[in-house]
Amino acid sequence: MTGSHKPSDIQLERVAYRRKRAIRSTLLAALSTAVVGVLLYLGVTGSPGWERVKASFLDWDIAVKALTGRDNYPSILSGLWLNIRLMVICTACALALGLLIAILRTLRGPVTFPVRALATTYTYSFRGLPLIIVIYLFAFGIPGLRLQGTPSVTVLGAAAIVVTYGAYLAEVFRAGIESVHPSQVAAARSLGLSYRRTMRHVVLPQAIRRVTPPLLNDTVALQKDVGLISLAGPIDAIRAAQINQAGTANFTPYVVAGVLFVLLALPLIGVTDWVTLRAARRQNAGN
Repeated sequence: MTGSHKPSDIQLERVAYRRKRAIRSTLLAALSTAVVGVLLYLGVTGSPGWERVKASFLDWDIAVKALTGRDNYPSILSGLWLNIRLMVICTACALALGLLIAILRTLRGPVTFPVRALATTYTYSFRGLPLIIVIYLFAFGIPGLRLQGTPSVTVLGAAAIVVTYGAYLAEVFRAGIESVHPSQVAAARSLGLSYRRTMRHVVLPQAIRRVTPPLLNDTVALQKDVGLISLAGPIDAIRAAQINQAGTANFTPYVVAGVLFVLLALPLIGVTDWVTLRAARRQNAGN
Protein backbone atom coordinates (compact mmCIF):
# COMPACT_ATOMS: atom_id res chain seq x y z
CA MET A 1 0.00 0.00 0.00
CA THR A 2 1.51 3.31 -1.06
CA GLY A 3 0.66 6.95 -0.49
CA SER A 4 1.68 9.73 1.83
CA HIS A 5 0.30 10.15 5.33
CA LYS A 6 -2.44 12.74 5.57
CA PRO A 7 -2.59 14.60 8.89
CA SER A 8 -5.89 14.63 10.70
CA ASP A 9 -8.03 17.73 11.14
CA ILE A 10 -7.16 17.91 14.83
CA GLN A 11 -3.45 17.82 14.04
CA LEU A 12 -3.84 20.56 11.43
CA GLU A 13 -5.74 22.71 13.91
CA ARG A 14 -3.02 22.16 16.50
CA VAL A 15 -0.29 23.19 14.04
CA ALA A 16 -2.24 26.27 12.98
CA TYR A 17 -2.82 27.25 16.61
CA ARG A 18 0.88 26.92 17.43
CA ARG A 19 1.85 28.94 14.36
CA LYS A 20 -0.64 31.67 15.26
CA ARG A 21 0.61 31.72 18.85
CA ALA A 22 4.24 31.98 17.72
CA ILE A 23 3.41 34.89 15.42
CA ARG A 24 1.53 36.68 18.19
CA SER A 25 4.40 36.16 20.64
CA THR A 26 6.87 37.54 18.11
CA LEU A 27 4.73 40.61 17.45
CA LEU A 28 4.25 41.26 21.17
CA ALA A 29 7.99 40.91 21.80
CA ALA A 30 8.79 43.34 18.97
CA LEU A 31 6.17 45.82 20.17
CA SER A 32 7.33 45.74 23.79
CA THR A 33 10.95 46.12 22.69
CA ALA A 34 10.08 49.11 20.54
CA VAL A 35 8.14 50.74 23.38
CA VAL A 36 11.01 50.27 25.84
CA GLY A 37 13.50 51.57 23.26
CA VAL A 38 11.45 54.69 22.57
CA LEU A 39 11.01 55.38 26.29
CA LEU A 40 14.75 55.00 26.92
CA TYR A 41 15.57 57.26 23.96
CA LEU A 42 13.17 59.95 25.12
CA GLY A 43 14.39 59.67 28.69
CA VAL A 44 18.06 60.03 27.74
CA THR A 45 17.74 62.68 25.05
CA GLY A 46 15.27 64.68 27.11
CA SER A 47 17.52 64.94 30.15
CA PRO A 48 18.93 68.41 31.00
CA GLY A 49 22.57 67.44 30.38
CA TRP A 50 22.07 65.44 27.19
CA GLU A 51 23.65 68.01 24.85
CA ARG A 52 26.76 68.23 27.01
CA VAL A 53 27.07 64.43 27.24
CA LYS A 54 26.50 64.10 23.50
CA ALA A 55 29.27 66.60 22.75
CA SER A 56 31.69 64.87 25.16
CA PHE A 57 31.04 61.23 24.25
CA LEU A 58 29.35 61.11 20.83
CA ASP A 59 31.16 63.59 18.62
CA TRP A 60 31.08 62.14 15.10
CA ASP A 61 34.00 64.16 13.71
CA ILE A 62 36.27 63.16 16.58
CA ALA A 63 35.14 59.54 16.23
CA VAL A 64 36.15 59.44 12.56
CA LYS A 65 39.51 61.07 13.28
CA ALA A 66 40.25 58.68 16.16
CA LEU A 67 39.22 55.66 14.11
CA THR A 68 41.37 56.52 11.09
CA GLY A 69 44.26 58.24 12.90
CA ARG A 70 44.14 61.76 11.50
CA ASP A 71 45.95 64.84 12.86
CA ASN A 72 49.03 62.78 13.82
CA TYR A 73 47.09 60.76 16.39
CA PRO A 74 47.33 56.94 16.48
CA SER A 75 44.54 55.02 14.78
CA ILE A 76 42.23 53.03 17.02
CA LEU A 77 41.58 50.64 14.15
CA SER A 78 45.31 49.93 13.79
CA GLY A 79 45.58 49.43 17.53
CA LEU A 80 42.70 46.95 17.40
CA TRP A 81 44.77 44.76 15.08
CA LEU A 82 47.28 44.36 17.92
CA ASN A 83 44.45 43.37 20.26
CA ILE A 84 43.20 40.77 17.78
CA ARG A 85 46.64 39.19 17.41
CA LEU A 86 47.14 39.14 21.16
CA MET A 87 43.70 37.64 21.66
CA VAL A 88 44.42 34.72 19.34
CA ILE A 89 47.88 34.02 20.79
CA CYS A 90 46.86 34.47 24.43
CA THR A 91 43.78 32.29 24.03
CA ALA A 92 45.74 29.41 22.52
CA CYS A 93 48.53 29.65 25.10
CA ALA A 94 46.12 30.01 28.05
CA LEU A 95 44.11 26.96 26.94
CA ALA A 96 47.29 24.88 26.59
CA LEU A 97 48.62 26.05 29.95
CA GLY A 98 45.29 25.48 31.67
CA LEU A 99 45.01 21.95 30.30
CA LEU A 100 48.55 21.13 31.41
CA ILE A 101 47.98 22.45 34.93
CA ALA A 102 44.67 20.58 35.17
CA ILE A 103 46.35 17.30 34.23
CA LEU A 104 49.10 17.92 36.78
CA ARG A 105 46.52 18.60 39.50
CA THR A 106 44.73 15.33 38.79
CA LEU A 107 47.83 13.16 39.08
CA ARG A 108 47.59 10.46 41.75
CA GLY A 109 50.17 8.98 44.07
CA PRO A 110 52.55 10.34 46.75
CA VAL A 111 55.44 10.66 44.28
CA THR A 112 53.64 13.38 42.31
CA PHE A 113 52.61 15.36 45.41
CA PRO A 114 55.21 18.14 44.84
CA VAL A 115 53.91 18.60 41.30
CA ARG A 116 50.32 18.76 42.53
CA ALA A 117 51.32 21.22 45.25
CA LEU A 118 53.04 23.53 42.76
CA ALA A 119 50.08 23.37 40.38
CA THR A 120 47.65 24.09 43.23
CA THR A 121 49.75 27.01 44.47
CA TYR A 122 49.82 28.45 40.96
CA THR A 123 46.05 28.27 40.47
CA TYR A 124 45.30 29.67 43.93
CA SER A 125 47.77 32.54 43.52
CA PHE A 126 46.89 33.76 40.05
CA ARG A 127 43.15 33.33 40.53
CA GLY A 128 43.42 35.67 43.49
CA LEU A 129 45.72 38.29 41.96
CA PRO A 130 44.06 41.08 39.95
CA LEU A 131 45.15 41.01 36.33
CA ILE A 132 46.27 44.64 36.46
CA ILE A 133 48.80 43.85 39.19
CA VAL A 134 50.10 40.83 37.28
CA ILE A 135 50.60 42.98 34.17
CA TYR A 136 52.51 45.57 36.19
CA LEU A 137 54.69 42.87 37.77
CA PHE A 138 55.50 41.28 34.42
CA ALA A 139 55.83 44.42 32.27
CA PHE A 140 57.79 46.57 34.74
CA GLY A 141 59.19 44.15 37.32
CA ILE A 142 60.89 41.66 35.01
CA PRO A 143 62.67 44.34 32.89
CA GLY A 144 63.91 45.83 36.17
CA LEU A 145 66.00 42.71 36.73
CA ARG A 146 68.11 43.76 33.70
CA LEU A 147 68.45 40.20 32.42
CA GLN A 148 69.80 39.53 28.96
CA GLY A 149 67.21 38.49 26.42
CA THR A 150 64.30 40.08 28.25
CA PRO A 151 61.36 40.25 25.80
CA SER A 152 59.41 43.40 24.99
CA VAL A 153 56.70 44.75 27.24
CA THR A 154 54.12 43.54 24.72
CA VAL A 155 55.29 39.96 25.15
CA LEU A 156 55.51 40.34 28.92
CA GLY A 157 52.03 41.81 29.10
CA ALA A 158 50.69 38.96 26.99
CA ALA A 159 52.45 36.48 29.29
CA ALA A 160 50.72 38.07 32.28
CA ILE A 161 47.33 37.55 30.60
CA VAL A 162 48.23 33.96 29.73
CA VAL A 163 49.30 32.93 33.23
CA THR A 164 46.31 34.64 34.83
CA TYR A 165 43.70 33.10 32.57
CA GLY A 166 45.57 29.82 32.52
CA ALA A 167 44.77 29.49 36.23
CA TYR A 168 41.05 30.00 35.60
CA LEU A 169 40.97 27.64 32.64
CA ALA A 170 42.89 25.01 34.61
CA GLU A 171 40.06 24.78 37.14
CA VAL A 172 37.52 24.47 34.33
CA PHE A 173 39.51 21.65 32.73
CA ARG A 174 40.00 19.96 36.11
CA ALA A 175 36.26 20.00 36.75
CA GLY A 176 35.71 18.35 33.38
CA ILE A 177 38.36 15.69 34.03
CA GLU A 178 36.97 14.83 37.45
CA SER A 179 33.43 14.62 36.03
CA VAL A 180 34.42 11.51 34.06
CA HIS A 181 33.42 8.48 36.13
CA PRO A 182 36.39 6.52 37.56
CA SER A 183 34.93 3.29 36.19
CA GLN A 184 35.73 4.46 32.65
CA VAL A 185 39.35 4.99 33.60
CA ALA A 186 39.47 1.58 35.28
CA ALA A 187 37.94 -0.06 32.21
CA ALA A 188 40.47 1.61 29.92
CA ARG A 189 43.37 0.52 32.11
CA SER A 190 42.04 -3.02 32.29
CA LEU A 191 42.13 -3.13 28.48
CA GLY A 192 45.86 -2.37 28.58
CA LEU A 193 45.82 1.35 27.90
CA SER A 194 48.53 3.35 29.57
CA TYR A 195 47.70 6.38 31.72
CA ARG A 196 48.65 8.74 28.90
CA ARG A 197 46.53 6.92 26.31
CA THR A 198 43.63 6.71 28.76
CA MET A 199 43.72 10.44 29.28
CA ARG A 200 44.08 11.10 25.56
CA HIS A 201 41.42 8.73 24.20
CA VAL A 202 38.94 8.32 27.07
CA VAL A 203 39.05 11.12 29.64
CA LEU A 204 40.01 14.31 27.80
CA PRO A 205 37.52 14.01 24.90
CA GLN A 206 34.63 13.71 27.36
CA ALA A 207 36.00 16.33 29.73
CA ILE A 208 36.55 18.98 27.05
CA ARG A 209 33.12 18.38 25.53
CA ARG A 210 31.45 18.83 28.91
CA VAL A 211 33.22 22.07 29.81
CA THR A 212 33.15 23.72 26.39
CA PRO A 213 30.53 26.37 27.41
CA PRO A 214 32.50 27.66 30.43
CA LEU A 215 35.71 27.55 28.40
CA LEU A 216 34.12 29.78 25.78
CA ASN A 217 32.85 32.15 28.48
CA ASP A 218 36.37 32.54 29.85
CA THR A 219 37.61 33.11 26.30
CA VAL A 220 35.13 35.97 25.90
CA ALA A 221 36.41 37.48 29.16
CA LEU A 222 40.02 37.10 27.95
CA GLN A 223 39.13 38.82 24.70
CA LYS A 224 37.87 41.81 26.68
CA ASP A 225 40.80 41.92 29.11
CA VAL A 226 43.35 41.91 26.28
CA GLY A 227 42.70 45.66 26.24
CA LEU A 228 44.55 45.91 29.56
CA ILE A 229 47.78 45.39 27.63
CA SER A 230 47.70 49.16 27.17
CA LEU A 231 48.86 49.47 30.80
CA ALA A 232 52.24 48.09 29.71
CA GLY A 233 52.65 50.78 27.05
CA PRO A 234 51.91 49.21 23.63
CA ILE A 235 49.62 51.27 21.43
CA ASP A 236 46.57 49.06 21.12
CA ALA A 237 43.00 50.26 20.64
CA ILE A 238 42.63 51.37 24.27
CA ARG A 239 45.98 53.17 24.35
CA ALA A 240 45.22 54.86 21.02
CA ALA A 241 41.87 56.00 22.42
CA GLN A 242 43.62 57.39 25.50
CA ILE A 243 46.07 59.38 23.37
CA ASN A 244 43.25 60.74 21.23
CA GLN A 245 41.24 61.65 24.31
CA ALA A 246 44.18 63.51 25.83
CA GLY A 247 44.68 65.47 22.62
CA THR A 248 41.05 66.37 22.01
CA ALA A 249 39.76 66.65 25.59
CA ASN A 250 36.86 64.47 24.47
CA PHE A 251 35.82 60.97 25.54
CA THR A 252 34.45 59.90 22.15
CA PRO A 253 37.60 57.85 21.29
CA TYR A 254 36.91 55.62 24.30
CA VAL A 255 33.37 55.03 23.04
CA VAL A 256 34.76 54.13 19.60
CA ALA A 257 37.17 51.61 21.14
CA GLY A 258 34.38 50.15 23.26
CA VAL A 259 32.11 49.68 20.25
CA LEU A 260 34.91 47.93 18.35
CA PHE A 261 35.49 45.54 21.26
CA VAL A 262 31.77 44.76 21.41
CA LEU A 263 31.66 44.05 17.68
CA LEU A 264 34.73 41.86 18.04
CA ALA A 265 33.12 39.86 20.86
CA LEU A 266 29.68 39.37 19.29
CA PRO A 267 30.58 36.36 17.07
CA LEU A 268 32.23 34.49 19.94
CA ILE A 269 29.35 35.33 22.28
CA GLY A 270 26.92 33.97 19.70
CA VAL A 271 28.93 30.75 19.40
CA THR A 272 29.02 30.44 23.19
CA ASP A 273 25.25 30.80 23.49
CA TRP A 274 24.72 28.28 20.68
CA VAL A 275 27.05 25.71 22.26
CA THR A 276 25.45 26.22 25.69
CA LEU A 277 21.95 25.76 24.28
CA ARG A 278 23.02 22.68 22.35
CA ALA A 279 24.60 21.14 25.45
CA ALA A 280 21.45 21.81 27.47
CA ARG A 281 19.26 20.19 24.80
CA ARG A 282 21.56 17.18 24.64
CA GLN A 283 21.43 16.80 28.41
CA ASN A 284 17.64 17.10 28.49
CA ALA A 285 17.33 14.54 25.69
CA GLY A 286 19.56 12.18 27.64
CA ASN A 287 17.41 12.53 30.73
